Amino acid sequence: MVAVPPQSAAKRLSPIFTWPRVRPPLIAAGIVSLMILPGWEVSYFVLYARLLLIALTGVFVFGLLERWPRRLPKWLARWPLQVIAVAAVMPFIVAIAYALTTFDDPQPWYKNPSRLEGYGFMTSMGILIGPWMAMAALYRHINGEAQRQALAFELERSQLERKALDARMRLLQAQVEPHFLFNTLANVRELVDSGSPQASTVLASLIAYLRAAVPRLHDPTTTVRQELELVRAYLEVMHMRMPDRLKFMLHADDAALGLECPSTTLLTLVENAVRHGIDPSEEGGRIEVRVSVANGRLRAQVLDTGVGLRPPGDSLGTGLANLRERLQLAYGADAQVRLAPVSPHGVSADVEFPARTAAT
Repeated sequence: MVAVPPQSAAKRLSPIFTWPRVRPPLIAAGIVSLMILPGWEVSYFVLYARLLLIALTGVFVFGLLERWPRRLPKWLARWPLQVIAVAAVMPFIVAIAYALTTFDDPQPWYKNPSRLEGYGFMTSMGILIGPWMAMAALYRHINGEAQRQALAFELERSQLERKALDARMRLLQAQVEPHFLFNTLANVRELVDSGSPQASTVLASLIAYLRAAVPRLHDPTTTVRQELELVRAYLEVMHMRMPDRLKFMLHADDAALGLECPSTTLLTLVENAVRHGIDPSEEGGRIEVRVSVANGRLRAQVLDTGVGLRPPGDSLGTGLANLRERLQLAYGADAQVRLAPVSPHGVSADVEFPARTAAT
């Protein structure tokens, strides 16, 4: 059985005689007129006028029952009612068509054998062709509704997927904040526990840094320039904690400074280098941050001369795993995160993703 959706107000008010609906009956009327023409004795205009009236009446009945009655019994589907009505109206409308085109003839058309024969032929053709054309119209309508529904479902699915990705991104972003803040505060605690005279200075610098940095942590994207400012502030705090063991250098192409960068991308790589490269090393080391753009891609490299990569299976922390997932959500397969050893010791962490101008 063909499912017919409830009648909407827009559908009830839509025009019955639309070109896609009228065109097939007009073509059918032309074909039938050519079939009858060889034995036709009067004007072709009269012939086509009769067939046109029949065809348009069928369209009207089909469209009328599409809108009225608004509600049908549950056991009665609308589509068979439309098909049967198109067939049932044919004898009456053919009779009306003959009456309208022979009103100036003193002899009634139904008493003229040739006209009666034509009436029978037109009625038979109407009963034969009308329901099939109604079924074709229903098929086109149902097929169109199915396509529109499929497009609507696809749009809804895309929107739900996007919302899920946004929710996942916000969750990962929320995880970045406590991860970074707790690690930084742990470094300050070490200075306090050791009685270092630098503790107060580092804490003051950290407060000033957090006042500027924390609002940016809520943004899903920032610019390379803003990321470098955060990285510089973080490294200055770390340098105060271990002035003899940490050196750093930042460099970025001028063309890269205004490009979009997922928030805390560079900060995550630098923090990872400090905690897993420089901190465990007795001699400390140097951190270099380089950002460049070429061939439509942004590349950021964080190079440290710390202890190097750990043995296989030893995790470098949740920061890199979080960063990988955030970049995958933002860029898909177009984003890459790579770790490589540096001779004689150290690690090179690289991220690469499409270069996009930051929204203003």
